[in-house]
Formats: sequence, structure tokens, C-alpha cells
Amino acid sequence: MSGLSKSVCPVCGVTILGKDKVIFSSGPPGTRAKLWARVCQYTQSPACINQEGGSQGPLQSSDFYPSNQPKK
Repeated sequence: MSGLSKSVCPVCGVTILGKDKVIFSSGPPGTRAKLWARVCQYTQSPACINQEGGSQGPLQSSDFYPSNQPKK
């Protein structure tokens, strides 16, 4: 993984590799959109490094926790 940029969010502690691979504390890796859907949209912290995460790609219904899925 040399050559991939690595960022750690000071708010939630997740690691973002490259442009879009997110390493969560548990579970499989995800995307910045998934991180935004599950965490960042609620933090309201200027220190969050993924404030625009929802615009990284189209949000999928699987990005949200089951109880927080948007209504269709």
C-alpha cells in the first residue's frame, strides 16, 4: 500500500486510504459515501475530514444503517 494516501479522521478515528476506501473499526471496508451516511452527517464537527463524503458517489440504500434508510 505504499503510494496510497492515508488519512485518519480526528473526530471518529476511521482511516481513509486513497480517495475512497474507508477502514471502519469493525466490519468490512467501505466508501466515503457509506461513512457519511452512517457517521459524518451527524457529527456537525468542522474537524471531520469527510464532510463532503456524500458527494463522492451516489448513495446506496445499503450505505445507511437499516433503521435509517431514507424513505422512497
